[in-house]
Amino acid sequence: MMTKRRPLDVRDRLDAARLCLVLGPGTGAGRDPVDVARAAVRGGADMVQVRFKQAACAERADLVLRLREACAAWRPLIIVNDDLAAALESGADGVHLGQEDLPVPEARRAGGSALLIGLSTHDVSQARAAAGLGADYIGCGAMFPTATKEQAIVIGPALLPRAARAARLPCFAIGGITLENVSILVARGCRRLAAGRAIQEAADPEAAARAFRRALAGE
Repeated sequence: MMTKRRPLDVRDRLDAARLCLVLGPGTGAGRDPVDVARAAVRGGADMVQVRFKQAACAERADLVLRLREACAAWRPLIIVNDDLAAALESGADGVHLGQEDLPVPEARRAGGSALLIGLSTHDVSQARAAAGLGADYIGCGAMFPTATKEQAIVIGPALLPRAARAARLPCFAIGGITLENVSILVARGCRRLAAGRAIQEAADPEAAARAFRRALAGE
């Protein structure tokens, strides 16, 4: 049975969002991904993207429900990577799509106006096209080489300001971002980023998320 979507202020929350945790299977031996995500949210992650490529739709939907319960006090946006069915089934706040995934207009027709839709972009033209397709935000990258997606196109930090201006949407830098290189992006005007391994594999995900938030604030 499809979970009823809550009354949403998702676009206001998206406008305010700065740090997205990309949550995948590499959370460290013996650690529940929900516990890792909750710690990161306590530290300042205001969006969590559920990215478990090998999981079944029902497993992703269940994870969203567990995350929502565990993080209810902070109300982060919860986004499902690639799997529109899991997003709708679980009442997630949105779905994130790649250039080769379900087209954004189809996702919009299925999910309606309440569903946030993110789109991965890898150049200025893709960023510029995103709003016209109906996306609510973009991911722009990869900024740096990343072991998470070894075949990712590395566009580098220099392209980020142009892509963000072209998109006219909230723009999250993504790909290989660490606490050691985030200052390079901030120097180019980066206000939002998505990080996976640098947070979820940290010994203290809460402290790692807090450090990213400080870096984004220029501290």
